[in-house]
Amino acid sequence: MQLSQNYLENLKSQLDKLVEQYNNLDFIENDPISIPHLFTRKEDIEISGFLTATISWGKRPMILKNAHQMMEMLDFAPYDFVISHEESDLAKLPHFVHRTFSKEDFKYFLRSLKNIYLNHDGLESIFKTYQGDAFLHEAITQLHQIFFTLEHEKRTQKHVANPSKGSVAKRIHMFLRWMIRKDDKEVDFGIWDIAAAKLSCPLDVHSGTIARRLHLITRKNNDLKALAELDSYLRYFDSADPAKYDFALFGLGVNDGFEEWITRIGGSL
Repeated sequence: MQLSQNYLENLKSQLDKLVEQYNNLDFIENDPISIPHLFTRKEDIEISGFLTATISWGKRPMILKNAHQMMEMLDFAPYDFVISHEESDLAKLPHFVHRTFSKEDFKYFLRSLKNIYLNHDGLESIFKTYQGDAFLHEAITQLHQIFFTLEHEKRTQKHVANPSKGSVAKRIHMFLRWMIRKDDKEVDFGIWDIAAAKLSCPLDVHSGTIARRLHLITRKNNDLKALAELDSYLRYFDSADPAKYDFALFGLGVNDGFEEWITRIGGSL
């Protein structure tokens, strides 16, 4: 479907209003981003954010409960625990599970993060080193490769996305939005020196459904080509900060007047 300029301009105007509505600190209380907001140290924010994003699937109350439990297991000092822990410390960790993410997965993540911070200058360095010209897909693929250089169970690999295998890396793109976007709303942290223009909107079942209703995605599956479709439109709306529209897609997903909103917008196609 060829979208008219009038439709796109009208849609952008409406989405911008939703971004303004949902991009505020009131939004974070029941959102996974509230976990890294417990911290002020850069490395604590990174590690807590990465671990929280990793388990961010399922019902939000359970995500928040389990992410908080992870931070408690790390003595609410995730960076200090990561770089200084020994195997004996991992053996003492209490039982932990979030859906298919087990205690053994959690222990491997701590081992791998220690390797990344001691031998690869941290998570930000990986993304800065391997960032591409327009997107961060290559950097995510490199993160996957570096993350699993230590001995590990193969099943653990599914918990870190790999775009080279076709993954849209929804949870990592969400994590990257947290780390890279910076504005005066102080929801996202903006602590990484990477251009927000390179961010992609996290694409999952809910955002994909909304995007299709808005005609921003034509493909049936949430694959990399679908993400490219969505990215192209969001970059048209704001080339410097396309991922801010994640707030708008989220807002539409929880908006009781969504159907009426869609009908009104669709009239300008």
